[in-house]
Amino acid sequence: MADTPDQKKSDHRSERKRRLLPPPAWWPLPACALLGLAAGGAYGVLKAPEYAATSYVVAVPNETTEPATALGFAQAYGRIATSSSTLAYAQPRAGISAQRLRTQVRAETSPDSPMIAITGTSKSPSEAADVANAVADALSLSSNQAAKNTGVQLLLFNQAVAPSDPASPSAAISGAVGLCAGGLLGGLWLLARPARPARRKQGTDGPAVEEYASLPAQGEHTETKEKESVR
Repeated sequence: MADTPDQKKSDHRSERKRRLLPPPAWWPLPACALLGLAAGGAYGVLKAPEYAATSYVVAVPNETTEPATALGFAQAYGRIATSSSTLAYAQPRAGISAQRLRTQVRAETSPDSPMIAITGTSKSPSEAADVANAVADALSLSSNQAAKNTGVQLLLFNQAVAPSDPASPSAAISGAVGLCAGGLLGGLWLLARPARPARRKQGTDGPAVEEYASLPAQGEHTETKEKESVR
């Protein structure tokens, strides 16, 4: 049975209304997640890989010094490993400026061990190892000049070697981090945004209003009855 023109018009109107429906309320969540995935993946691909190499020095007490004293001096030497004086000693061997050397080296200590870890970072594996070894040697030389007074000397425990794998995250890891961050931001946006006003259903108010408007007012109904009784 063929559709009548009225049915075709109603179908066309319903289809048009479906097209004009607003997107679902949760659309920011997948949108932000996909945006974070794209940004993280692009960062991992475009950023040059960074390598890290670590050299270890240990604080050793002499015969008259207690081990606890060596542990305390290891903490102190770890703080001055990246100082200007230490970097000035290390700069000739590292082959880079002291200002750049400051940004490519870090020192870490442990409260339970008299060990100092000196890590050099660079886009070149060999340069990362050179930075770590240069700072470790400079720290050992400068601290051992006062070993007679402190009773503690620094010895090179393990020399840094050029790493084979970069320390920076790969594109897959960067993309996963971006995906999680984007999803988190999208969820927070959903929680923080104001609630949508409730939409009225079509046709709920129209018939009632028309029916109410068609009824006579109370005064008019009484006046009509009085006129009929007089007649």
